[in-house]
Amino acid sequence: MDEKTYQRRILLAVTGLSPQVVTETLFAMHQQGSPLPTEVHLLSTTEGAQRARLTLLTDHWFQRLCEDFQLPSICFDAEHIHVLDDAQKQPMDDIRSLIDNQAAADSISEWIRRFTSDDQTSLHVSIAGGRKTMGFYAGYALSLFGRQQDRLSHVLVSSPYESHPQFYYPTPTSQIIYALGQSSKPLDTKEAQVTLADIPFVRLRHGLPEMILTGKSSFSQAVNIAQENLGPACLRINLNQQTLTLGSKALHLPPAELAFYSWFARRKLNHQSALKCPSEGGLEMDYAHDYLTEYRQISQPVAAMDRTASALAQGMDKNFFEQRKSRINQRLKAELGIHAEAYLIQAIGRRPGTRYELGLAVEQIDYF
Repeated sequence: MDEKTYQRRILLAVTGLSPQVVTETLFAMHQQGSPLPTEVHLLSTTEGAQRARLTLLTDHWFQRLCEDFQLPSICFDAEHIHVLDDAQKQPMDDIRSLIDNQAAADSISEWIRRFTSDDQTSLHVSIAGGRKTMGFYAGYALSLFGRQQDRLSHVLVSSPYESHPQFYYPTPTSQIIYALGQSSKPLDTKEAQVTLADIPFVRLRHGLPEMILTGKSSFSQAVNIAQENLGPACLRINLNQQTLTLGSKALHLPPAELAFYSWFARRKLNHQSALKCPSEGGLEMDYAHDYLTEYRQISQPVAAMDRTASALAQGMDKNFFEQRKSRINQRLKAELGIHAEAYLIQAIGRRPGTRYELGLAVEQIDYF
């Protein structure tokens, strides 16, 4: 079914400090002759939402666009500007930490899941605004939940109009703004070029179970399930060769990181509970003992072994735990990209009760 045949057509934009992407996208759709949305929704942080309200609604830039080009009625008001939730389900001020990142992913994913749950609706997602991570999560979430009638795009604006705080769309009559920077040369907004670039995406919706499509779930849950449907994750660990084999990809890790990862894998195989990060100033002797047990199975110089054992003589502290976990997860993401999710050391639960474990099942882990 063609996009224009859907009576409810939603434009969803992730925006940061440049709400102009909304008017720029609508202008480009109008210029291309694309079916215009019947409603517009924005996802942003608290500051981004405030900017959108003040510029698009209070300062009437959205209304001006519709009047300048005689666009059909499009539903857009303050109720359509949504603030992302943080990990505590409070309005998110900014995306600064890994926890903020995960919360933003969950929030964006849930909005897209909700908008795609109605078969009589088409969804157009714009990733032109907001932080790069917001655009990535929006695009990935549409890949998870998107249908044939859904669309992903990015708007391209010619220089020097791009990101100019006074530019919202090419006006039908000449209006003068001034270039940013030292030149401050006058610019005619009528001369700006705005183009909508469609982004192809792989639709994975058919592989997701009904419980994910119809019920609220985390972004990582949906990704893990999609990954399993593309092919089961399989982890093989060789301590002698200092390698992990993740699916079909072999990865060499330094002994310190390999031992840490193997420690988590061993706990999963032994059906042990997830681990809590050591508290600030605290030392965990059991953690140090179990970690060193794995470390001693890896071939390495005696001096390196002695240094590590000496560093952990009083127990494992928070800094050691978090550094090893972060380095491993970053390496896996760098090597595997979107396919790393199933193999990461994952956080479970909310602060202060957050614990960590491998997300893999016992049958997906093997040593050789």
